[in-house]
Amino acid sequence: MEVILKEDVANLGHRGDVVKVADGYGRNFLLPRKLALQATVANKVVIEQMKNAAARRSATEKTQAEELVAKLEPIVLSFTRKSGEAGHLFGSVTSSDIAAALETKGFEVDRRKIQLDEPLKSLGDFSVAIKLHREVTAHVKVQVLAEATAEAATEANSEAAPEAATAEPAEEAVASE
Repeated sequence: MEVILKEDVANLGHRGDVVKVADGYGRNFLLPRKLALQATVANKVVIEQMKNAAARRSATEKTQAEELVAKLEPIVLSFTRKSGEAGHLFGSVTSSDIAAALETKGFEVDRRKIQLDEPLKSLGDFSVAIKLHREVTAHVKVQVLAEATAEAATEANSEAAPEAATAEPAEEAVASE
């Protein structure tokens, strides 16, 4: 069966392509989900018009994406997370975290466009790719920093401890009288 794709379909083709698929795949998957049309003469004319409109739309989306790349490139996102001694994080930095941080800076980027093979699970500086358009990819620097360590917390407690030690005997003295 020959079909004309109305949308990009992974491992099959792009919008407007005429592809040959198995009858069942076309009839049971592509056609009901309106991802494709049956390849007839009339549909080919309609798809040609859709292709021209899509090309114009894609060109404007590409220019917008290139403008956004220029704004995103200098941005550095910093995340503080609890980490172990070896620099491994107890949690991780995910694409959702990066999307939320970009949103606070005024950029609305869908988390699915952020290309992280797996969440960031160690301390350091990373370059994260954001695919804004089929041909345009931005790279944002992400810093993962350690949260205040336990040693710093114990130092803060040890400074407050002498005051607490002097306060306890005074309370005991009052209680014994």
